[in-house]
Amino acid sequence: MQSKRLLSTAIALLLSGIAFAQPDIPLQSLSEVVIKNQDERSPEGWTMLRDELVKTETIDSNSIERTNASNILEAVDNRPGVSVQSECSVCNARNITLNNMPGRFTTMLVDGIPIYSSLSSAYGLDGISTEGVERIEISRGAGTSLTAPEALSGTVNVITKRPRMAETILKQQFGSFGDIRSGVYLGQPVRGGAYSVSLDRRTQDAVDGVGYGISQSAGFERNNLGVAYFIDKLAGFRWQGRVDVLQEDRNGGALGKDYYGIKQNTTGNPFNFSAGPNGSPISNGWVNADGSGFTIYNSGLAGFSQMIRTERQQATLQGERKMGTGTLRVASGLAHNYQDSFYGGDALYSGHQGQQYLSASYQFPIQEQLITLGADYRGEDLRSEGYSYTTNQANNGIDNYSYRSNAIYGQYYRALLDGRLETNASLRVDEHNVFGTIASPRINTLYHHSNAYSSRFSVGRGFRAPTSFFEQDHGLLADSNIVRVINKAETSDNASYALNYVSDNLSWIASINYNRINNMARLTAGVDDGNGGTYTLFDASPDPVTIKGIDWVGTVKLTDRLSTSIGLEHFDYEFTPGSLTFARPNDRVYWLLDYDHAGWDLMGRVTWTGPQDLAKFYNYADTQQYNLDGTPKRNISPDFFVADVRAAYQWNKTYSGFVGVNNLFDFQQSQVDSYLWTNGAGEMDVTHIWGPNLGRQVYAGVRMRL
Repeated sequence: MQSKRLLSTAIALLLSGIAFAQPDIPLQSLSEVVIKNQDERSPEGWTMLRDELVKTETIDSNSIERTNASNILEAVDNRPGVSVQSECSVCNARNITLNNMPGRFTTMLVDGIPIYSSLSSAYGLDGISTEGVERIEISRGAGTSLTAPEALSGTVNVITKRPRMAETILKQQFGSFGDIRSGVYLGQPVRGGAYSVSLDRRTQDAVDGVGYGISQSAGFERNNLGVAYFIDKLAGFRWQGRVDVLQEDRNGGALGKDYYGIKQNTTGNPFNFSAGPNGSPISNGWVNADGSGFTIYNSGLAGFSQMIRTERQQATLQGERKMGTGTLRVASGLAHNYQDSFYGGDALYSGHQGQQYLSASYQFPIQEQLITLGADYRGEDLRSEGYSYTTNQANNGIDNYSYRSNAIYGQYYRALLDGRLETNASLRVDEHNVFGTIASPRINTLYHHSNAYSSRFSVGRGFRAPTSFFEQDHGLLADSNIVRVINKAETSDNASYALNYVSDNLSWIASINYNRINNMARLTAGVDDGNGGTYTLFDASPDPVTIKGIDWVGTVKLTDRLSTSIGLEHFDYEFTPGSLTFARPNDRVYWLLDYDHAGWDLMGRVTWTGPQDLAKFYNYADTQQYNLDGTPKRNISPDFFVADVRAAYQWNKTYSGFVGVNNLFDFQQSQVDSYLWTNGAGEMDVTHIWGPNLGRQVYAGVRMRL
């Protein structure tokens, strides 16, 4: 109650000054507290930084276009310290990992407003279109944003493009595997503001690369509509808002689009388990590793199929105005995410998640100091219905929760040594309805050694309220209930240092990152309840998880037309097996080449991924994983390369065309090591993942700018 009163009082005090406010100033992202201009001297490439106290890597619209990214996941993937990790070979649930930490620790922001969570992130991130995006900002580290405390590994902030001129952009693309993409962007300045409308539709077939009859890459049909608006002055405020609607159907498992027929086919064996590396000696079953013979498959098309329908509506609104000597900022966000899922032989599941966000802050100078005071409210609810095929009974509400958090925060900024040293210190205090009072402190410093060199050092803490949503294992939906024994929020202590060099033709960044996660939540399905049934245990790892990393990335502008970037990263992991799931490499190397001349724009990039310790990440010590022929899975994955190339040609001011190939050398994990695995009892799963699940993909398209 005290925190609610604090929140109400803070917002009332901030809003009470509206009538006395001065003319508005330019609107900026609410996640930025100290605002400066982007460093235009930096050559275009991976080393683009915003010239801010917090290290913020930027992906602009040109870079998004060059890589042919249709959604945010594709736009940020294959960059030093940033990757996209698949968490299911059949449904292809994917998340963004920063510093190789679990994807659920990355907070997605839309124009600085946090309105994504566990349910919406599982499949919803694929639906964030790049149409109408000005840039994407990535900040790695716990507590990098005052408005997103649950970002234990950092934030990915999608910034909406404000139309500066009337333009219409049409894009049509066709590619392998039934890939069809249609995009429309309409931007229109008007008197006193601007608005934009973006439409994006993309379809792709399910893909089986080895002949199982079971997809290794899910098919989907995805539709997005986004409307953004900008009002220069209303009630003394400068406003910016947007409304987005997403609808997606995806199908993994049995091939084809006859969803009803697949769900109804529950007997017989339509699959070939003898295909692929270490395939079974028989096509209709697999070898039991305990020597008891074979498990014969008889669950039809439905048994290995997962179908998910996602419907999402979200709206954000933010405004700012000059008030006295400072700036008042207000923001709100509202989202509803609906998911209707069929998880093969495990369960049926449908979930409704609602999120609400309100924020107000006031930033003002006191002599040479800059002070920010603010308050916000975050609400999150999940209500679900389900049915377990294992227990043959409903498990409605198995993962329900209601979270409410009221927070106040403050930040102090000052420049010293004639501006060469900049520093800020911040403290956020949340009062959570389940996990109590949580403090999140952070200190950032930026030191300008010279015009070319600068250092950034940050140390801070973030927290996350863990949810019992099946973010780690669909199998828990087969259980009758979840036993919740977790009583502490997950926390992450982060320290990082970055040395940056910038000149007209060369820039590079060397970074060191340390992350220590405490109270890491885990879900253990299939625990024997002693009465012939099973339950899912929701608890916390007793040991911390520590991830330490170093990365270096440099960009050289070789000529006015040719530039290249090279990135290196190395990570070490300290964790108790079973707490950090899904394999991660220790080393990656990245290379990017870009050439522009006489209307041509040529891009090539190569990513090398080093070996991964599968035995530790997949906890062979407790649950040995086996191939379908009964042999143990390999302990270490092989290293591999993935290469992408793209060529675009601008015929005139209106028309351009492009052609490209993703995964040029057609490397697929399933052709080396199956994603299917069994345990000692012959029970099958589909989560043995360490490499690409989609082979060579050729595409071509046209773009019109009117």
